[in-house]
Amino acid sequence: MGPPSFQEKLEVIRPLLHVLTDPVLARGRSHGEIAAAALRGGADVIQLRDKDLDLVRLVEAGHALRAVVHDAGKLLVINDHVEVARQVNADGVHLGPEDLPLGQARELWPWPKILGASARTPERALLLEAQGADYLGVGPVFGTKTKGNAPPPIGLDTVTLLAKAVKIPVIGIGGIDAGNAAQVIRAGAAGVAVISSVVGAPDVEAAARGIRRALDVAAGFPLE
Repeated sequence: MGPPSFQEKLEVIRPLLHVLTDPVLARGRSHGEIAAAALRGGADVIQLRDKDLDLVRLVEAGHALRAVVHDAGKLLVINDHVEVARQVNADGVHLGPEDLPLGQARELWPWPKILGASARTPERALLLEAQGADYLGVGPVFGTKTKGNAPPPIGLDTVTLLAKAVKIPVIGIGGIDAGNAAQVIRAGAAGVAVISSVVGAPDVEAAARGIRRALDVAAGFPLE
């Protein structure tokens, strides 16, 4: 029996914590080391993100990461590449505006496999929902240095607007840390996705746990 589906995890009514791996920020740690520590800290989804690996090595990294993530009973998403996700037998794939068109990707990546996409406007969000997206990454919510060419922040009001525009979950991303994660949930997001605040932290597990606690507090869960 595999890990629960994205939809099944949402039924727990717990804000989701996505951690995106990034070797540039990882302080020399491998994708697997980052993932294992983030999972111990409370991550629900690990997204393999590596802009420098060729597809062969990305598949190799995906297979190794899948074992780590599935051993923890969590979900693995591949960034950008449907074919890599298929070869790895990942749980999901996340596509940006410059990747394979979502309608075409949905044909290659049929439900119940998870298909995520990125949106900044209600019009884009509605289009992606109609094309088969299971969730939307929306942002950057706050200013971020992870992407050197990042667009301006959309802010919390736009998170609310996007969350109300679609029936699928929205996941806030961009400049999110333990200090502001709760605001994103209160704005209507079903969870947050983080990179630098966890992957670049000296203690990945502690950084993830701090955000996990903030999310749980925002949702009204008692701290363990």
